[in-house]
Amino acid sequence: MYQNGYEQYKMQSVNTMTHGEMLLLLYDELIKRLTRAQIALEDKNYELFDKSVQRSREIVRYLNKTLNMDYQISYELKRMYEFFLYELSRLQAGRNGAVIQELKPLVTELRDAFREASKTTVV
Repeated sequence: MYQNGYEQYKMQSVNTMTHGEMLLLLYDELIKRLTRAQIALEDKNYELFDKSVQRSREIVRYLNKTLNMDYQISYELKRMYEFFLYELSRLQAGRNGAVIQELKPLVTELRDAFREASKTTVV
């Protein structure tokens, strides 16, 4: 019973988020999944590693798919997301933790830039 109430609360929270809040949530989730993949790789838990990388790819694909191409910045973001997807494919194929070390700061920097931009946007 409580689980159902929690699920309803979660759905309502997501449905009432602004686009900026949703974007930050996705970036936070992407960073969390990359961290989880890194830990799983260190622990040689390849099943969790693969699931974490796959979820990371799904998030990046979603970000890429939802770009509004009416804005010039979207073309740069598209190139960045394509790079992320390429690196995630490389990560999954080679199980090389160095790829995560390269990606996480880029994703974090992008998330922080969007966080700053959302603070200056007038609603």
